[in-house]
Amino acid sequence: MYSERKSNGVLKILLTIVLTTVGLAVLIFVFSGYFTSNSPPPQNPQVQEPNSVPQPQQLAVETPSNVTDTPNVAKSATPGVVGISVLKSDTGKLFDSNATQNWAVGSGVITSSNGYILTNNHVAGGKNKRIVVSLADGRSTDGVTMWSDPVLDLAVVKISMTGLPTIPLGNANTLQVGEQAIAIGNPLGLQFQRSVTSGIISALNRTIKIDTDQGSNYMEDLIQTDASINPGNSGGPLLNSKGEVVGINTIKVTSAEGMGFAIPINVAVPIIKQFNEKGQFTEAYLGVFAYDKEIIPLLNSNIQLDNGIYVANVDTSGPAYKSGIQVGCIIKEVDGNPVNTMMELRSYIYTKSPGDTINVTHLMKDGKIITVPIKLTVKPKDGLVTR
Repeated sequence: MYSERKSNGVLKILLTIVLTTVGLAVLIFVFSGYFTSNSPPPQNPQVQEPNSVPQPQQLAVETPSNVTDTPNVAKSATPGVVGISVLKSDTGKLFDSNATQNWAVGSGVITSSNGYILTNNHVAGGKNKRIVVSLADGRSTDGVTMWSDPVLDLAVVKISMTGLPTIPLGNANTLQVGEQAIAIGNPLGLQFQRSVTSGIISALNRTIKIDTDQGSNYMEDLIQTDASINPGNSGGPLLNSKGEVVGINTIKVTSAEGMGFAIPINVAVPIIKQFNEKGQFTEAYLGVFAYDKEIIPLLNSNIQLDNGIYVANVDTSGPAYKSGIQVGCIIKEVDGNPVNTMMELRSYIYTKSPGDTINVTHLMKDGKIITVPIKLTVKPKDGLVTR
């Protein structure tokens, strides 16, 4: 009897504890829900719940539209990149049998299906004994240099083939600093042919002093990139995110890393167009050489130049001199188009033919601004190499 009463008492105590615990839990749940629903969200949440992480499709929506699909660009452009091997001689005598023969290797861009290839002058220009062009499909053939310019550092090589893959040409004038850039070429020779490197456009309108067979000169309006450019990349394409050629790789600053330069493709477009349409490029000649405002300070000169180009040399037998343009004049416009670099002047003259007349607006040394018509001629063999 006593044990039965004791057992009932224990059951009552346990039942009381259970009911009290359940009641407290219900109250805590109700009040916590109330305060949670009425409290403001934290201003600086440090942790996200697992189910709040954006799904893959949400991330894709926020991806910048200008990100380059490098593999696709490389795949589409690589067939249009060639290796160019040039047999040079250590002596100035082209047919000297005792001269040591050396092969130099560079790159090139196929610009037409019938075999016109754009490359550097320092790759294919000058006196060469033989030029061999290596295609991406494994074929090789001899080529011949059709045109070259040591100051622009551009050259056109022709091979006797048709049905070749080409790379579309872009517009370097639309480039922006920071956009992606891709270089393709043959660094250190054909062993590493058609290597692809990528980076960004680091700067525009750069000026570099170079040494040519005609003496020291300046390359202006260059595109600077940190895409790796090494010996053998010369003459290869610098591509934008659309897979278009915006420049021809030319030189690298050896004293620094990540500083390569390319020639804007725009200056070569009219040259390529003439070769494709006529099979030759007959260069119209103005007969002046001028500096822009980026080069003037490098000359330690007292010349003040805010815009236009300063005429530093004039061919006295050329059309510009005969029309009154002299050293010290500042060319402002050509046919109403502002001219602020020698590259712009070259690009425009290349669109013309010998016999065409252009109107040049220039500031004379006496301070007068006049516009004169100038009839372009054929560039003589001994004319100014800088146009």
